[in-house]
Amino acid sequence: MRIIADTHTHTVASTHAYATITEMTAEAAKLGLYAIAITDHGPDMPGSPQRWYFNNLGAVPSTFMGVRVLKGIEANITDFDASLDLDDGTLSSLEWVVASIHDVTLDQSKTQVSFDTVSQLYLNAAKNPFINVIGHCGTPAYKFDYEAVLPKLAEAGKLIEINDSAFKNNKSSVPNCIEIAKICKRKEVPIVVNTDAHFTTQMGRFDGSIKMLEEIGFPEELVVNSSVERFERCLKERGIRLRSAE
Repeated sequence: MRIIADTHTHTVASTHAYATITEMTAEAAKLGLYAIAITDHGPDMPGSPQRWYFNNLGAVPSTFMGVRVLKGIEANITDFDASLDLDDGTLSSLEWVVASIHDVTLDQSKTQVSFDTVSQLYLNAAKNPFINVIGHCGTPAYKFDYEAVLPKLAEAGKLIEINDSAFKNNKSSVPNCIEIAKICKRKEVPIVVNTDAHFTTQMGRFDGSIKMLEEIGFPEELVVNSSVERFERCLKERGIRLRSAE
């Protein structure tokens, strides 16, 4: 299996990542990637850019160094209603929205984290029209009812991310990632494989995810970024401009 787009990446704008958009795009070009998404953390993450940064992402060329560059965000899910930390107007201007839970940005003062409350959180996320991808949802602290919720997310057009950083840095998430992948395989839920790269040397390196998916016999046709054709179909369905149309 070959992955042709890395759609969860961070730059120096997130301040805990260490390369520029130019450097990340150059690495993607060197690796022969068709596309990347720049998805710096939303404003509620300490040290991350504010709304004006995301409003001005149009300054970045849609195709740069031969790589389709999607302007996006890793938005923080801030409460159990699945609210995001950026206004709808700005979110609607972006091409690729990954929505993720992070300890430091989820308000747990009113609702206790539990299997049921996290399950409901993701069901609420399914209703958000701006979300494209559910980011790194294998985190053990936020386990939910995969069997019931993953198909609902898919019905709402949300892609389930297999985040390769789990296999490198967050190995406690690996058993859940495997379980999620097996359920997605059985229930025919589309996924996207990403690196969550915070530096150029992580960009486009999907080894752990690919090995796991191949071991469980995951069908390549359910991996939306495993071919240009599938990825362009995914973009077209979401009304996102294709590289070939530019």
